[in-house]
Amino acid sequence: MLQFTNYKKSYHQNLVLTIDHLELNTAIYHLKGENGSGKSTLLETIAGIIPFEGDISVNGDDSIKRNPIAFRRIINFAEAEPTFPEFLSGLDLINLFVKGKKAPTGQAEQLIEKINIGDFMDHPIANYSSGMIKKLSLVLAFIGNPKWILLDEPLNTLDRTSRELLFRLIRQYHTQFNTGFLISSHQDLDEAMMTTHRTISIDDHHLIIHAHEPKGL
Repeated sequence: MLQFTNYKKSYHQNLVLTIDHLELNTAIYHLKGENGSGKSTLLETIAGIIPFEGDISVNGDDSIKRNPIAFRRIINFAEAEPTFPEFLSGLDLINLFVKGKKAPTGQAEQLIEKINIGDFMDHPIANYSSGMIKKLSLVLAFIGNPKWILLDEPLNTLDRTSRELLFRLIRQYHTQFNTGFLISSHQDLDEAMMTTHRTISIDDHHLIIHAHEPKGL
């Protein structure tokens, strides 16, 4: 469960989002909203990238304010337009994440195979296409033992085959490890073959939860 308490995010005194109290059960959520509504801001605050007022915790235990290191170890995030140090290889970066996230032995190799980027792991990131950088960011998002995975526009630059691989991985992690997902996407995920449990929309600085019956999960 992902819990928000007295959450508030503003930029230069301009309110972006406010959440008095909210508990999100572990599920697959599609986060929707107009450009500038606060989707990326919400994900970045949960990931601990930008500051905010209030607190966010997982299962009432690990809190980003009280125990930020433990919290970040169980919250993984893939940005919409990821950038990485170009002098590193993909494998260099993955190894850093494996150590920081205390990933199980062999997990990274399995993810590299499932996302299908093994041929490029020894190459400098400077030589990666935008699609390869996106795939690398998705591998990193699944490393470790995440309780929640946050994906910001994960379908951008991915071809149909890569999308199917990603959706299969999302379903596997949710079913096998009870991992929750917050997926921000302008695209209709159902039409893209990824059925979600619930939709979250952002309207007038507030989150609105829309429940629907999952199909095909």
